[in-house]
Formats: sequence, C-alpha cells, structure tokens
Amino acid sequence: MSACIITAEIFDAFLKCESKAYFKSSGQIGEPDELVNWQREVRQEFRRSCQSRYRAVITDAFDAPQPSFLDELKSGKHHILLDCRLEAGRLQSRIDAVENVTRLSRMRYRGYIPIRFVPNEKLSRHDKLLLAFDAYTLSLALNTTPTIGKIMHGKDQRTVTIRLAPLIGVARLMVEKICTQTASLEPPQLVLNKHCIECEFKAQCRAIAEEKGSLSLLPRMSRMEREKLHDRGIFSVQQLSYTFRPRRKARQLASRPDKHSHALKALAIRQQKIHVVGKFAMPVSGPDIFLDIEGVPDRGFYYLIGLRIRSGDSYARQAFWADDLADEEKIWASFVTILAATRNPRLIHYGSFETTFFRRMKQRYPEVAKSLPSLDGLLAQSVNLLQVITAHVYFPTYSNSLKEIATHLGFRWSESAPSGLYSLMLRSKWEQTQDPRLKERLITYNAEDCAALEVVFDSVCRLSERQDNNGTLNDEGVIRAESIRATDNFLRFGRIEFLLPELDSINKAAYWDYQRSRVYVKSNRRLRRLARLQRGPGKPARKPCPNKITKCEPVRPSTCPKCEAGKIYKYGKLSKTVYDLKLGPTGVKRWIVKYYYPRFLCWRCKTTFLSHRAHWSRSKYGASFLAYLLYNIVDLTLSQSTVARIFSRFFGFDLGRGAINNLKARAAQSYKDTYERILANIVRGKLVHADETKVSLQGQIAFVWIFTNLEEVAYVYSDERSNETPKTVLSDFKGVLVSDFYAGYDSINCRQQKCLVHLMRDFNEDLLKQPFNEELRTLIQEFAALLRPMVQTVDRFGLKARFLRKHLRSVDRFYRELAERDFRSEAAHKYKKRFQRNRERLFTFLEFDGVPWNNNNAEHAVKALADLRHVVGGTSSAKGIREYLVLLSICQTCKYKGVDFLEFIRSGERDVDCTRKLSRPFLTVES
Repeated sequence: MSACIITAEIFDAFLKCESKAYFKSSGQIGEPDELVNWQREVRQEFRRSCQSRYRAVITDAFDAPQPSFLDELKSGKHHILLDCRLEAGRLQSRIDAVENVTRLSRMRYRGYIPIRFVPNEKLSRHDKLLLAFDAYTLSLALNTTPTIGKIMHGKDQRTVTIRLAPLIGVARLMVEKICTQTASLEPPQLVLNKHCIECEFKAQCRAIAEEKGSLSLLPRMSRMEREKLHDRGIFSVQQLSYTFRPRRKARQLASRPDKHSHALKALAIRQQKIHVVGKFAMPVSGPDIFLDIEGVPDRGFYYLIGLRIRSGDSYARQAFWADDLADEEKIWASFVTILAATRNPRLIHYGSFETTFFRRMKQRYPEVAKSLPSLDGLLAQSVNLLQVITAHVYFPTYSNSLKEIATHLGFRWSESAPSGLYSLMLRSKWEQTQDPRLKERLITYNAEDCAALEVVFDSVCRLSERQDNNGTLNDEGVIRAESIRATDNFLRFGRIEFLLPELDSINKAAYWDYQRSRVYVKSNRRLRRLARLQRGPGKPARKPCPNKITKCEPVRPSTCPKCEAGKIYKYGKLSKTVYDLKLGPTGVKRWIVKYYYPRFLCWRCKTTFLSHRAHWSRSKYGASFLAYLLYNIVDLTLSQSTVARIFSRFFGFDLGRGAINNLKARAAQSYKDTYERILANIVRGKLVHADETKVSLQGQIAFVWIFTNLEEVAYVYSDERSNETPKTVLSDFKGVLVSDFYAGYDSINCRQQKCLVHLMRDFNEDLLKQPFNEELRTLIQEFAALLRPMVQTVDRFGLKARFLRKHLRSVDRFYRELAERDFRSEAAHKYKKRFQRNRERLFTFLEFDGVPWNNNNAEHAVKALADLRHVVGGTSSAKGIREYLVLLSICQTCKYKGVDFLEFIRSGERDVDCTRKLSRPFLTVES
C-alpha cells in the first residue's frame, strides 16, 4: 500500500467514479473525447487567467520551480507561490497556488494555505474535496495542517474561503480507499452514473455493463435500491425483469399515478415491447407547441428558446437567440408574444427544465408576464411528457431520456452524440469565437429536439387513443401490465423445474404414485391388501394362449449338410412362438402362432440342424406387429410408454419401454439403406428445401437439419449448428436451394432462393417494436407492392419462369430506387443493407421453373419433427434421436409420395417407390 502513488487526477476521478480511478491508477488510457478535451481546455484557460491576475496584483507572486520549490515553501519568504507541483509520501498534487498567511486567521492558523481555481459559477462539494486533497498533501509536506483554503471561481473570479477541518478527514479516508482499491487484484464494481457522458472510458464501461446486464443501466435506480436488490441475489436487468408482479390498487388510490417500477422497466427491455400501466388520457386542445429550452444551468442563464408549432398538417418553426444575459428578456418577450398570437395553444415540453424556466422568467421579468393574463393558465395546463411516460408508459429503453426513447422510435439527430453537455460545449466555444457555424449547430440541435419531442408525443397519444373504456389496449405490439398476471409463467400449473437437484429429488418423493406405492402401503392396511391383489412388479404375467399350433413334419434329410454323412437321426423336438397382429377391415386382432419342428443329428460329426427353411424371423414378433408398433411411435407420435400400455391393455403383450426401444433401434438399422437412398435422391434433384431446428437431448442442445423436395424428406442429426452439415450433405448438389437467412447456407456453391416469408416475419417483428418508424413502414410497403404481383402470377400460372420473368424489371427498379435513398432510421438502414446483400438470392424463383418463393415445404417437415420432439421431451440420447430420424424420414417420404407408412412397413420392401403399386390398405388410420 505504501507504494501506491495517488495524484490529484486519480483523486478527482475517484470522486466521480471508482472504476475511472481504478483505470487511471492502473495506467489505462481512455478514448479521446471532444467533451473531455473541452473541459480540460476550459480548466487550463481559467487557471492561466487566474495566475495572470495574481501576477498583476501581487508583485511577489512566484512561480514555484521544481524541485527546489519545497525549500521555497519552508523558507516562507514568498507571499504567493503559483503552480506548485508537490509530492509528499504517496500523494502527488499540482496545487494551483499557495498563499502564506502571516497574520492569525479566524481559524487561528498561520502558514501556507492552498488556493484552487475553479471555472464553475457555483461551487460543489466535489470542488471543496479537491481543495481538501491539496491541503492534505500540503500538510504532509510541511508537517502542519491548514485549517482554511480558498477557491477562486466563476467568470468574475470571486474568491471564497473554505473551512478545511471537516473535509481533510474525508479526503484522508478516500485516499485510504484508493490505496486499498489499487492494491486489490479485483476491479471495483462497475456502476454507471451521470459522469459517464463526459468520461473517456464511457464506451468501455458501457460495453461491460451491457454484457453483464448491470442494474446501473437503469439510471432512475438509486444506490440504495441496487444494494437491496443485490441482497436478494438480483444482479442483472434480466433477473430483475422476472420479479415484476402487478399490484391491485385500492379504489381510493385509483386516481394516483403509479410509482415507477424498475422491474416493469426491465421486463419491457427483455421483451422489447412497450408496456403500459393504468389508464391515462392526453389533453385535447388547439395547436400544439413543442418547446425546448437551452441554457447554462451553472449561470442560471437561458440563451435559446426553440418552438415547433403544429396546426393541423402545417408546421412552423421559431428560434429565439440571446447573445448575452441582456438579451434574455427579449427572447422571453418574443416567446410570450407567440403564445398571445396563438389561439388555445397546448404547450408540450419534456422534463422539469422548462418548468423551472417558466418560474424564473416570471420572477425576473414580471412586466412581460403581465402582458399575457392567460399565461399562468397556459403554463398550468402544459404537458410535461416525461411525467406521463414515467407514470404510465414503459418503453424498452434503459432510461426515459428524450434521446433514447426517440431513437428507439426511429428518430435520428444530425450530431453523432447529442446531449445537454454537448450543447454547453458548443455555447462555450461560440462565446469565445462568435463563430456563426456553432450558433447554427445549436439552433439545429434545438430544432431536432423539438421534432423528437413531437415523435414521442404522437407515440404516447396513439397509446392513449387505443385504450377502450376499460383501459384495454387494442394493439398487439403493446402489453398492458395488469394483464400479465393471467399469462405469465409464474402462475402456470404444471411440474416445477427446480434449479437445485437436491430439491428436485425431494419433490419427486411427494408424487402421488410414489407415495401410494412406497409410503401409504406401509401405514394403511387396506392399501396394503389392494396392492397384494394387484399383480406386483416381480410377478410374471400370464402368457396368452396361441391362436394356432403348427406341427412341421419335414422329410428326414438324406445327408448331413456339414460332412455329407448318410447316417441321420431325429434329435428331439423344438418349438417357436411368434407374436403378431392381424389387421382386418374392422379392427386389429392379436395373433399368436406356435410352431413345433423336429431337430436332426449327424451320427458322424454330431452336428444338429433343421431339414427345412423356417417360416419365421429371428425375432419373436411378426411383421404386422412391428409395423403397427412403428406406426404408433413414428406416424402417430405416441410415446413409447403409451404404446406399451396400449399393447398391454388390448393385446395382452407385456412390453417394457426397453423392449419397444430395442425394436425401434432394430427397425432403424434395417431401414438404413432406405434412408440413405432418400437422401441421395434429394441431392441428385434440381430443388432442395433446407431448414434446421433444435432438439434437447438429456440437457444438451443439438440440431436436426431438414432436407426435402416435393416428394422426399430426410432428417440429419448434428451436434451443433454449424455450416459443416449442410455443406457436407449438399456438396454435390447443383440445383436451387431454398432456405431461410441463416448464414451457414451461403457457403454452399449453388443458386439459392431465400424464404420471403421469413423476411416478412422479420419485417413485422421490427415494425411492432418501432410502430412509429415511418421510414421502415414505407420500405415495407414498397417491398409488399413489389412482391404482391409476383404472388398473383404464381397463383394464376404456377411456378413457371416464362410468366414470372416479366417481374425482373420491377426488381431492378426497386433496387435502383433503394440505392439512391439515405435512411436516418437504423432499422430501415439495416434492411437496406440486407436487401443489397441478398439481391441474388431473393428473386431466384423468377428465373427457374418449379422454384417456390417460400420455404414452407421444409417448415411443414419441421412440424412433424416438432410433434415427435414434444413426445420425446428431451429424454432421448443422440443414438436414439438418430434412429427416430431414420424412421421419421421414411414416414414423411411415404406421405409425400402418397404411400401408407403402415402398409410400407408390412410389405417388407426397402424402396418406397416400389410400394406405390401396392393397393391401399384395408384398414386406414389417419394421423
């Protein structure tokens, strides 16, 4: 800790932000920022001005040399020492000036005191603590602690004496905290605050905060509220969003506005939808006057009044500029004149800055206010839009600032990073240079604020108008907070997913069947007797009797098949029972055949053998049994446990889940060649639809790729969503690939058609998020106007290129007009780039016969997989899902070709095309 060197710059940074002090103490350099440079220049210029004043007034003002100025301090022969670079122990400071107090001051102190030059008109505790740091450094160097210090501040360079006794102790504690923080390997907790806008590390901190979802992203949340949430284990905005619970207000409190809910704000951010609380109405009046005031809060000076007057469809723009304080009354009088000339105006502003402006102007210039008697009524009826939004409307933005909400709604400023501090910088530079371009930039910034205010106001008005008498919103893109109770997941009935496995195991012990079979039978005599009457798990089931017994009496063989000896004897009898089903025109019947057959023995080599070909397979289940089993678990997508209960209840076959799974695996292996033939036929074709979807395998996420044409479907398993799977499968494909906009398909070397339905879904989703983005709405309407005639042509003539090629001219015209347009909206600009990037893939269907403009063929195949995925429920393994995919591919291919899957399995064929000639089954079961 002793090696920790703390400079005044690090101490200043610590007062503003602990993370900034940590970055500076560790030697990091932030990104250059115009605001940071401007503040540094203002500080340096004010310091030079104050030092020049001291040199002009005090003849013995002395510029402290380095490193001998410490001796000059100790000698005490100079009254004023300027620009003292002082190092004492672990502290370094560049004190603006030190003054030698020769007479006893009011604080009974004699010696050197620090002087600090501050350009602000109003002093803050921050400025006084910086002076205390200088005094603390000075006390360590001279072994005497000054009790007072001075600050020279403001345009008039006024001097104020500050008592340092209570401040030096605070500065000493902060120095200890900085040393502890610097010695620690862990950085301090990152907390965004108001200083971030003028910090060179703001981009770095913002990225870290958004990655972690820090609660400090919500600027309205206080430090105490954050700490309370941290105590509850809530550290991110996403975690906070799940804690929102709508509260029912008492009837007598119904008229009061709701308190701002941080949890609802977090929910709006997570869902990226506007949330509305309570019923509210916007006042209806005459022309709307959107008002924005620019001023210098430090000086209490207002220099620009911007107005945007809307009457019907017409607009008027006014800007009143004050060069100095003397012009302030003039611009106030001009503003009042505009109000007097407008009939029944409705003033709209954002925040309390304009409210403070009204109050101060009435106090400073009462004669102007008397010229408009109705001024008080107009100001009382003015709309503070920020109050309405804070109480009722939750936009999916971290803050309720005008800049952030208007940007979300699609508005853009001409300046890259507009802010109130940025306007103060422009005003300061204008006062120094009188550059008319700076004045024009300020007026433009103010006018854009008024226009942004109009966009936000219209958005809130639409939300107000879409409420019915009960307060219900008629807008699918907006969520009413009171309705979340009926739809949110925390009120759903079903199995609880416990995060801890210990709790899950305890919960399983409370299930009804577990309790009845394991717990209650031990304490209830009647339940114990009922359990004995039922067949226990270890009691063997009664075997069903065979329907037919067949005795095979083959001719005795003349020679041994192994050694060809002629001496052959009978060697006992064997039996084989085959369990099968008979599918008839009126139902399904159990059919069991028991075979008896002799066995023969060669006297020479002692080999046993049969003399005829068996009428059964190696399995004990027949072909119809296996076909009906696969039909249930693949085509009807019944779970294996459900199928086991069906076979046990209606046919008397006691099949465990393991037996059914083994039969499924054996069938998948036998039909592997059929599956590979289907996949090869798809690759050899001229058209392939491709899509992919997730599957859950025992807690792990995998992917299934779907490749299909108009007659065949193949499902391919993959451990991850990478382009290697479609690239490998379609390596020899030379036709047209229809897919969504997943970038993995772009690496396949063939012509492609992107699904335009996916594009329209993305359009609709972004338009719901930004319902008032007119640029995006216009772009979508133009694309719809381009696509609609193409769809009408397809409906009339089919997918024939000779009828569709005429629309290529419209496509060229659409892209020419798109290239000439510049969008201010980020969403519209994103879609412009997306159109240009995919130009060769959006309208391929106009050039080829039989190529659709959507990927619904693959999405239809995905639905079958989704049904099966719902039944499997994440319990299958990678091997099990591969077996399912082989059988599902054959099942869906049969449907696409018009072949009954059950009849195909019963036929024993391995080629689906050969089964087309088979007659329709006598028992039809629709899935």
